[in-house]
Amino acid sequence: MTTTLRPTGPIQQGADGARARIYDVCDNGRAVGAVGISTDDSFGATAGVVHSLRIDEAHRRRGRGTIAALAAEEVLRGWGCTQVRVEAPEGNEGAQRLAAALGYVERSRNMIKELGPDPAELPAGLTGRPMSAEEYARWDVSSMKAYAQDWIDRGVPEEQARHKAETDQARNLPDGRATDGMHFHVLVHEDEVVGHVWVARRETRPGETVGYVYDIEVRTGHRGKGYGRALMRLAEDITREAGFDRLGLHVFAANTPALRLYESLGYTTTQYNLAKAL
Repeated sequence: MTTTLRPTGPIQQGADGARARIYDVCDNGRAVGAVGISTDDSFGATAGVVHSLRIDEAHRRRGRGTIAALAAEEVLRGWGCTQVRVEAPEGNEGAQRLAAALGYVERSRNMIKELGPDPAELPAGLTGRPMSAEEYARWDVSSMKAYAQDWIDRGVPEEQARHKAETDQARNLPDGRATDGMHFHVLVHEDEVVGHVWVARRETRPGETVGYVYDIEVRTGHRGKGYGRALMRLAEDITREAGFDRLGLHVFAANTPALRLYESLGYTTTQYNLAKAL
């Protein structure tokens, strides 16, 4: 058995060094599946993505998927990529096992919750209100740097982390605080702001839109007092008022306290995001 990759067409090239290509996975020259790779729009041209891998049913369980994935990684190395990531949907145990066998490590996961119709009451002494223009301006200055540092702390090269932060900010907030569908709120305890949350609508797949938590933080000195739970309740109310019945979020795998909080609130994992260095 000789498993190789055969391009189905030319490399698709875009701005800033972006590339993408689809390959047939071949067994002795006969197509038995396909794999798609690209550079990562979010992290830049030195980061790669294996965004699809399929082996036909009759040809599975013979190591072809492993060989195809390794060959795809080699192509990405040739493109100058230093990191690669894959996405494994919850319930796809085959994809998760393959990723683990190839040395991919969970970096983060996506979670979601079905919201009931009843509003969530905040604990006594806590209130939520929209973020003021001055508060937003301070957040805008610090948030991008903090977001990039989050990725750096998870092993992402600094250049890629900064690209991710800048790209996400530009895509999600083209008009800043006035961007349609964005909600910035703060949580207040006894006239003191103790945290903030940014909620927006997000299309998770064509025709499917949910509320989404883009940023949530309890201020230093106020942690461990249940304010994170209260902020999530506030985010759920914001989502209901916006007309959506589900709220999604992204959480780093190493953030165990946050994971436990979201699970205790009824959020379930929809996707695992795994990565490794090339």
